[in-house]
Amino acid sequence: MSLSPGSLPIGIGLRYLSARRRNNFISFISASSMIGMTLGVAVLILVLSVMNGFDRELRQRILGMVPHGVLYQTGGIQDWRSLARQVQAFPGVAGVAPLTRIQGMLAANGRVKGVMLTGIDPAEEGKVSILPDHITLGHLADLEPGSYGVMLGDLLARSLDVAPGDSITLMLPQASVTPAGVLPRVRRLTVVGIFSVGAELDANLGVINLEDAGHLERINGQAESLRIKFDNLFDAPERIWQLVNNLDGQFSGSDWTRTHGNLFAAIRMEKTMIGLLLMIIVAVAAFNIISTLVMVVTDKQADIAILRTMGASPRTIMAIFMVQGVAIGLVGVVAGGLLGVIAALTISDLVAFVEKVFGFQILSADVYFISYLPSQLLLEDVVVVIASAMALSFLATLYPSWRASRVQPAEALRYE
Repeated sequence: MSLSPGSLPIGIGLRYLSARRRNNFISFISASSMIGMTLGVAVLILVLSVMNGFDRELRQRILGMVPHGVLYQTGGIQDWRSLARQVQAFPGVAGVAPLTRIQGMLAANGRVKGVMLTGIDPAEEGKVSILPDHITLGHLADLEPGSYGVMLGDLLARSLDVAPGDSITLMLPQASVTPAGVLPRVRRLTVVGIFSVGAELDANLGVINLEDAGHLERINGQAESLRIKFDNLFDAPERIWQLVNNLDGQFSGSDWTRTHGNLFAAIRMEKTMIGLLLMIIVAVAAFNIISTLVMVVTDKQADIAILRTMGASPRTIMAIFMVQGVAIGLVGVVAGGLLGVIAALTISDLVAFVEKVFGFQILSADVYFISYLPSQLLLEDVVVVIASAMALSFLATLYPSWRASRVQPAEALRYE
């Protein structure tokens, strides 16, 4: 079968790739290049997907429970519903609800744990929080005014060994003067429900009715602050200060970047740095392609000389070995891409299965901000990884191919 001049480099390059070589070491290096490229691309796609998963969980779970923005009024908010209507009219505001926060200690069964109690209006909480979707026992409606019921995160409830219906003691960091002396303020609360968002908040967060929180905190007004959810959480710093500056009255504000901004920035930085470090694996595989082609060029000196004497130009010779090198990279990149995509789509279920079989937890919510390994495969990550790997493979072919094009037929055939 004859080859046209245009298809000659492709035909010979692919034939060199598939032909059995006399030098087994060259075949080994070629296979190593493919395997290295496969593993590098697969691991890079998998790790980037896991980092995307952490980024997604931070947004949906942590920032689904943590306020995007909080608006405070000097002296407390007297009529939060009226203020909420004003805030809701501002552009970019997705939801508004009242909020009163109390720091204290919970004691039960001889155990003591620190807690952040959040006073909410059960009817309004769904506008600004994912809490209603993550209640495992009980209902938000059970937080009735005057009942002093509390809903706890599942990790906090387990650490105190309590369940719905149990009573716990809340100790507040304010003192009360009594005939017996100065004593800490305490209050008996009743557990009415358990929630689980799969994050660190499950270990230190409790929810009570807004009216009960106001009585405990002794605030002057209906609520301590307003919790605001924005359409775009990244606009929160700018939007909250627009509200502070445009509302009538003495207001102050804060946003999620002050409490969890460092965590979000750390995940972004880790994704970038890990991606660059893992790209080195792909670069090493590309250098293996250089080694492979250099040895192939040396091994095929006689063939190159014969092709040159038959009229092949240096450009054609160069194209032949470029085709071979790119083919090695392409096989590795395609195989790695498929393997990485499959791994990214199944890693969460695989880790959960391993945890279940061996009875241990890889990510503990006591240490990490979520309790399972997340993964989110993004098309743009796959495209960037594959394009970068192919670019490195192409660059790796240039020097060996150029050397092949410089082979002189007379010198190559002298000792044949």
